[in-house]
Amino acid sequence: MTHGTRPKLLEAAFREVYERGFQAASLTEILRDTGLTKGALYHHFSCKRALGLAVVEEVVRERLESTIFRPLEEAERPIAALLKIWGDKLRLLDDDAIEHGCPLNNLIQEMSPIDPEFRTRLGAILTRWQEVLAQALRTGQVQQEIRADVNCDTTALFILAAWEGCWGIAKNQQSAPAFRQCLAQLQAYVESLRPRS
Repeated sequence: MTHGTRPKLLEAAFREVYERGFQAASLTEILRDTGLTKGALYHHFSCKRALGLAVVEEVVRERLESTIFRPLEEAERPIAALLKIWGDKLRLLDDDAIEHGCPLNNLIQEMSPIDPEFRTRLGAILTRWQEVLAQALRTGQVQQEIRADVNCDTTALFILAAWEGCWGIAKNQQSAPAFRQCLAQLQAYVESLRPRS
């Protein structure tokens, strides 16, 4: 993220929301973390909700775009790229990720039932993710790495749901081994989609 007041506020807000949830997030803590004034905050964001929606679009969505969506879209062999992304996530897994879970999933669980605008924006990220996965699977079919009988759209939805479920289980159990076991099964599922020899 580039330097400047807005990115600084967004990064601090992301961290606060990630650790506490949006409703419990404190603007006072965000300002303390950034060393900025209320005036600086309200120059960029009209209210806490506007800041939260910007976090969804400019931090959560952009991180997924840079770490998952674009790499899968740009990969010559997207199935291998997907398995590598998961392998990297396992290799780089830290206690913070297990303690706090998936930022997107957290916001979906907390805000979708109570705020239609959050629900719409979070849903758009899920739709984008499903479309990227479905296209990766379709490319895999063309490359004969995924069986022709696989329904790419419904399989992509299942993979996305399973991925987010892995995070939910790990967070609830505060268990990196649970996450690894869950993700290993998801990797095995994708491997099972390959053509039978």
